[in-house]
Amino acid sequence: MVAPRTALSDVVGALPQAVNPLALSLNECPFPPLPAVRSALRACDEAANRYPEFLPQRLRSLIADHDGMAEEQVIVGAGATGVIMQVLHAVTSPGDTMVMAEPTFDGYPIFAQMARLRTVTIPLDAHGHHDLDAMAEAGKGARVVVVCRPHNPTGTIEPAIEIERLLTRLPEDTVVLLDEAYVEFLAAGQRIDGPNLVARFGNVVVVRTFSKAYGLAGLRIGYGFCAPDLGRQLWRMQLPFGIGLSAQVAVAASYDAEDQLRQRIRMIAAERRYLQTRLRALGVYSTDGQANFVYLPGGSLPWPEVFDGTGLQLRHYADGGVRITIGSRQSTRAVLGAVTAAA
Repeated sequence: MVAPRTALSDVVGALPQAVNPLALSLNECPFPPLPAVRSALRACDEAANRYPEFLPQRLRSLIADHDGMAEEQVIVGAGATGVIMQVLHAVTSPGDTMVMAEPTFDGYPIFAQMARLRTVTIPLDAHGHHDLDAMAEAGKGARVVVVCRPHNPTGTIEPAIEIERLLTRLPEDTVVLLDEAYVEFLAAGQRIDGPNLVARFGNVVVVRTFSKAYGLAGLRIGYGFCAPDLGRQLWRMQLPFGIGLSAQVAVAASYDAEDQLRQRIRMIAAERRYLQTRLRALGVYSTDGQANFVYLPGGSLPWPEVFDGTGLQLRHYADGGVRITIGSRQSTRAVLGAVTAAA
């Protein structure tokens, strides 16, 4: 006799699979959380009847110590998206202007709409890079300018010196969101010294997340850091009881297991390079991506048709481009098989 379905079984059955070689649309980590993180999270089970901190002071302190900053420079949110909305709520008024690239992370047009901002979009160049000169010009009349590094969806990075040049050309009261959601995938020489940058530019907020490299997307943990004066202003927008008990435990366990984390990052970066190399061998151009995905611009092949019927979950764009999250070797074979069949 088959047991009757219950609400619980329906909900559990609807949970996404931790390992799914076809799920390549959201730039998630292809691995479950590290074993040490999963083990530490079990400590939260028995305390689920208790509220978390009114404001996430302990998590703030943990992140500040790890990144070498003062606590007052750090804000915490429900993923990077939560941090971004805190910033917009704190520094903008309806009708203000936000400058961003096009295409960019899908969330930014939504955030602008929620904050009732006017948006100015600056097209990327043919190789997926920002037009920083045009962004600087547009930013002179803007309240917020957004730069993603690595950029989503192209994975490209602009040189640190060019980012600093942009900052020198913008008014001091224009807040710059430097979105570093994928910073952990960059080599040391490609990174910007974030604490040093915010020490020199008081209008910059660096935004990061534990959703990508750390593999904690389902827990929704993000943070930002900036100059102390701006940090105090943003902290006033912290949502009471807004960060769950599991956040601090997961972050602390992740920091303790950073050697294992770096190994995972190396594996993902190696798989990305392998896919990029194989695509080039097939005559397929991809942007010079440095994150955990590759971007194939529109024009060379009709990507929706190429991947239709393969079962692969990818992110398609209005201009015909497609973004492919790096997964396992099985995922890579599925992508290459579809491209080879269409080439």
